Amino acid sequence: MFQKILIANRGEIACRVAATARRMGVKTVAVYSDADAHARHVAACDEALHIGGSAPGESYLRAQRIIEAAQATGAQAIHPGYGFLSENAGFAQACADAGLVFIGPPPSAIRDMGFKAGSKQRMEKAGVPLVPGYHGADQDPALLRAEADRIGYPVLIKASAGGGGKGMRTVDRAQDFAAALDACRREARNSFGDDAVLIEKYLQRPRHIEIQVFGDSHGNCVHLFERDCSVQRRYQKLLEEAPAPGMAPELRARMGQAAVAAARAVNYVGAGTVEFIAEQRADGTLDFFFMEMNTRLQVEHPVTEAITGQDLVEWQLRVACGEPLPLTQEQLRINGHAIEARICAENPEKDFLPATGTLEVCGLPECTAFEHGAVRVDSGVRQGDAISPFYDPLLAKLIVHGATRAQALARLDEALARTHIVGLDSNVQFLRRLARSDSFASARLDTTLIAREQAALFQREDLGLPLAAAAAVAQTLLRERASEGADPFSRRDGFCSHGLLRRRFEFAFGDARATAWLTYGRGANWHLTVGEGAAQQAGPLVFGPAAQGIDLQFAGLRTHAAVYTQGEVEHVFTPLGATRIVAIDLLAHAGEVEAPAGRLTAPMPGKLLSFAVRAGDKVRQGQPLAVLEAMKMEHLIVAPLDGVVQELLYAPGDQVSEGAELLRLSAEPRITPHIMDK
Repeated sequence: MFQKILIANRGEIACRVAATARRMGVKTVAVYSDADAHARHVAACDEALHIGGSAPGESYLRAQRIIEAAQATGAQAIHPGYGFLSENAGFAQACADAGLVFIGPPPSAIRDMGFKAGSKQRMEKAGVPLVPGYHGADQDPALLRAEADRIGYPVLIKASAGGGGKGMRTVDRAQDFAAALDACRREARNSFGDDAVLIEKYLQRPRHIEIQVFGDSHGNCVHLFERDCSVQRRYQKLLEEAPAPGMAPELRARMGQAAVAAARAVNYVGAGTVEFIAEQRADGTLDFFFMEMNTRLQVEHPVTEAITGQDLVEWQLRVACGEPLPLTQEQLRINGHAIEARICAENPEKDFLPATGTLEVCGLPECTAFEHGAVRVDSGVRQGDAISPFYDPLLAKLIVHGATRAQALARLDEALARTHIVGLDSNVQFLRRLARSDSFASARLDTTLIAREQAALFQREDLGLPLAAAAAVAQTLLRERASEGADPFSRRDGFCSHGLLRRRFEFAFGDARATAWLTYGRGANWHLTVGEGAAQQAGPLVFGPAAQGIDLQFAGLRTHAAVYTQGEVEHVFTPLGATRIVAIDLLAHAGEVEAPAGRLTAPMPGKLLSFAVRAGDKVRQGQPLAVLEAMKMEHLIVAPLDGVVQELLYAPGDQVSEGAELLRLSAEPRITPHIMDK
């Protein structure tokens, strides 16, 4: 076994690899960028070396610098994790040339299967069914457009050299093809250094089912069953589970055999995933087509570990050392059901726009052993960490395991309810709604699930004003009580010798303002009234401090609430859901006026790629204005209203901060038509 390995990655996967290495007695070396100087993965390893600037091209993509770091620290092998250089055949070859073991497949397998177009051509020759498409080397835009027209819309443009949803666009109409192709090529070039693409027919309601394979240098190759990864946004997975619901044993065997055959065709060694797209027939059966092979460990590998009881990182280390696979195909068994949820810094209500900021609160569930109803958390962040715009917005992976899918779903909901993120937007509450949606709960899975369940997933308030206001009032009273001293004048309850006191609380909740009145006497029997008219709720308010929050009773409901204060915003978490409510200090806001309209600002830090307009141009609501690159994705800035561009404030290529004003837009004056009588 290796004595020391270098982990050429960051975040949760670097922490994950370090944990297994530590258990096996293997020393680890971390590498880090400027932005990651104080990151969790640095502390998780025995040694750490700085390798460059914050942008991936200045650090985690610097192959030679990483190899030099391994040599300088005496590491014998390099684990690439996923992303960055993990599927770079040149890097794998450079490791071998430097006398280092690349903990992954041989460079030839990466070349053969890591390039989407080439792998599809190889599978086509081997008789593996493929989705209709174009996988050729000729990348002339006119030819690609002609192939898309031949295949028939909608089509999918995909970067040949990458994965993870980068460099991928669905095109519904021929007139949109050129712009989508340009965007895909830019993303592919920036993420993978290769802007080649392929074109495929876009299947309307497919399932994404993948097979975990593993090979060794002794000619053995097995599959560790399947994962269903159909629930996606922006072509990136959100919920993954194993085994795939509704998978017939005969189909599992056929897909497993096809995946192993694909791996054997390229003499595969190490962990890999063969991805299939499965089209559902009217009778419920599935036809499957080869999509791609990821020549690395997948983000969602923990669900396979949960149902098989195997540590896939340990398998990687042992195979890389020349050992045979720990188990044969006949020895592998499926035990129960596992689901993984990807917790990301993003705003689902804004088309999953990635978020940056400081993790002021990062409360994650405690991990429990699988034999006791597993909850596992793989995370690369800690409370207080700054989430930068340079890397993927993944904060943590929450993995649950149960005897049945229903049991795993119940544990997932409970674990998500105990996940408290404050300081930036996250998708935690969206994940709860997603996991409880009719389609997911009943396993009606396909890649359009989120769009199909849109009404249940977006623009939803999980808690409601009355309970949110009650929690905020209770938090205020507990905070005031804690600040009281022996001096009676330190009390904030408006003491009087007799009669009742009435205290006003003003809130902003969603897009509305609301008033709450708290009535109480000397005995502190609190009575709360929230809202007005038919929506008004009133009743006794009973509360008290509890472990990690407040025991709260109001309007006939008793629950536990955790309330975190961020300025005037109160973040309220309960088992029923979570929300935020603004406690308005009327005195502090006296005299404020509304800011003028017409400013367009960057939603997050990033690089301005281009403007689609010039000063003086008239624009319509929804018209593209600019393209911003952040977190390895392109984000389109569109006009919020009809107007005229007054001024462009940056140039393409400029780095901009969150909230930076990109351009000024004046509203187009409305003209009332004059109708003449005939």
